[in-house]
Amino acid sequence: MTDFKIRGGRKLSGSVRVNTSKNGAMGLVAAALINKGTTTLHGIPRIEEISRMLEVFKSLGIVVEALPDPNTGEQTTLKITPPREWDISKINRESASKMRSVLMLLGSLVHYSDNFLLPHAGGCKMGARTIAAHKHGLEELGVNIEVLDDDYKVTNNGLKAGREIIMYEASDTATINVLIAAARVPGKTVIKYAPPNYQVQDVCYFLESLGVKISGIGTHVLTIEGLAEIDTDIEWHNSEDPIEAMGFITAAIMTNSELTIERCSINFLEVELLKLKYMGLKFDIGDKYLADNGKTELVDITVHADKSTLTAPEDKIHPLPYPGLNVDNLPYFATIATQAEGTTLIHDWMWESRAINFAELSKLGAQVKLLDPHRVEITGKTALKGAQVVCPPALRPAVVIFLAMLGAEGESVLRNIYSIARGYEDLAQRLNKIGANIEVLE
Repeated sequence: MTDFKIRGGRKLSGSVRVNTSKNGAMGLVAAALINKGTTTLHGIPRIEEISRMLEVFKSLGIVVEALPDPNTGEQTTLKITPPREWDISKINRESASKMRSVLMLLGSLVHYSDNFLLPHAGGCKMGARTIAAHKHGLEELGVNIEVLDDDYKVTNNGLKAGREIIMYEASDTATINVLIAAARVPGKTVIKYAPPNYQVQDVCYFLESLGVKISGIGTHVLTIEGLAEIDTDIEWHNSEDPIEAMGFITAAIMTNSELTIERCSINFLEVELLKLKYMGLKFDIGDKYLADNGKTELVDITVHADKSTLTAPEDKIHPLPYPGLNVDNLPYFATIATQAEGTTLIHDWMWESRAINFAELSKLGAQVKLLDPHRVEITGKTALKGAQVVCPPALRPAVVIFLAMLGAEGESVLRNIYSIARGYEDLAQRLNKIGANIEVLE
């Protein structure tokens, strides 16, 4: 039960480095299990979601060694070695049920047991979140998933390649599950309607490094030529988090600051930056360079919020599967809209409850009109004031309230910030280094 006390209204300055991604890390650690050898993953953020996954790993007999990352000395390098004998019945149910990412173990565990139970996934509470895309995709490979009261009952009926799998929806995590499962099924599998989002591409590149042939990376059609066996010692680097980059852009806007954000995954921010450009935000984008994985293109972005006048967009802000505006970046626009002249319509058609969480901004003085569980209208520009708010039980809405507090005059307290700790490493400390005033209350 940790709280943040924020003394708002302070300008940020200098530069901040974007960490590697939560979603990429969760996909990579899940994919590492199909390798019988030791997988060394660099740039794994020290976040609660990873901690819960490692607790699950250790309960399954997976050997995990955590070391300081050689590049930053801060984030973690993980050495993961699966056991030769598996007993999935020993899974740490408490840890597994606290994260949505436990679902991504389906694609690897089906290679080690013909029948097992996986506890229901937890994580953010944002309304109905079915596993239909996971279930239907894996069924095409020969896996049956039955939804019980507290578990998913998983049966391997004999994995077979040579099929075209049309994803039930453009789900990043479901696509990763099918990718991981297909990587260890000899023969060719085609996945259609696959979202080419950053975490999906990260897993594709990692699987290629294990010897799996994948064509169509970065498109909506992936062709996988699976291997019967993968047993090698390998190292791989996680890529930077475009969602965190958008968070620092938002922090600069809310504090009316000039700030340089280093190591931004530009290909996964272009739509968001275009929206902000037409809203009036001034920024400079530096030259491209490659991330440590040798694949992801990065840039440094300098935001000139102190020289910008924002206006509400003429049309609604809504998410789409990549290459559209990322659903995890949509909440930032709710906070940004409080500083834009006019009325902004935010439409989160994916999750029923997230728009309701945006209404919490009204406690800071924002003018928020909740239209229905999916839509809010936010009218600005508004001078925000400090307040006490209990952290919403969802990662991204919690962060945007936190960032709004950075720009709110006076003192704010954000209660129970576990939701933020699930996905962000040392966020308060990193913001303090560039001018924020945040006290962590244990």
